[in-house]
Amino acid sequence: MPPLSPQTLERLRHVSTATLCTQLFKRGLRNVFLEGVGRLSSGTANLVGPATTMRNIPAREDLDHLGVFENPEHPQRKAVEVTPPGHVLVIDCRGEKRAASGGMILMTRLMVRGAAGVVSDGPVRDSHEIATLAMPVYCAGASAPLNLIRHHAVDIDVPIGCGGVPVYPGDIMVGDAEGVVAIPAHLADEVAADAAGQERLEEYVLERIAAGAPLRGTYPPNEQTRADYQAWLKERG
Repeated sequence: MPPLSPQTLERLRHVSTATLCTQLFKRGLRNVFLEGVGRLSSGTANLVGPATTMRNIPAREDLDHLGVFENPEHPQRKAVEVTPPGHVLVIDCRGEKRAASGGMILMTRLMVRGAAGVVSDGPVRDSHEIATLAMPVYCAGASAPLNLIRHHAVDIDVPIGCGGVPVYPGDIMVGDAEGVVAIPAHLADEVAADAAGQERLEEYVLERIAAGAPLRGTYPPNEQTRADYQAWLKERG
């Protein structure tokens, strides 16, 4: 897929995951919000970027030992080194919360390389330090044991499941304070445009509701409310 246009990128940086879920629901997509994955790092800007994926399977004692990290082709370490700038490393941990999916050194390396962020349905270690990073990190909390106790990294850039959601390489990941949504790449432009329009309309609807308007005819807006909304838009240029 071609890179996101600057306009689409800017729109996705400012719309909520709630709005995106509604827009995707309109297109027949219901399972798009990653469950059990929350923002760990500080900051308020949305996470936005195409997915680079990494898949784990359960660990096996004869294969998963500290010596595997000496191999630069180890999938976990390689994923950190090949995730392109502006992309989001999305890690499939099968929802396993008894071991970390990464720590401060790996997250710092990704940040220095220009990654847009990290999403994992497993926890991280060094969570207090990771929470201070400028790069957004979404995960399932904190866990001190290293990944090798529970995970065997096997693949990069293959379809995965993360937080119960299918994520394909190149899907557009968007994260805010509520969590993370995966948008099929071919829908990103239209979803971003319609989401921005939806939020503008809802800004007007919220003003009306706060001023005492009833739900009926206001939310959802009827023909008169939509006409009033167009007048409201013109007043604001």
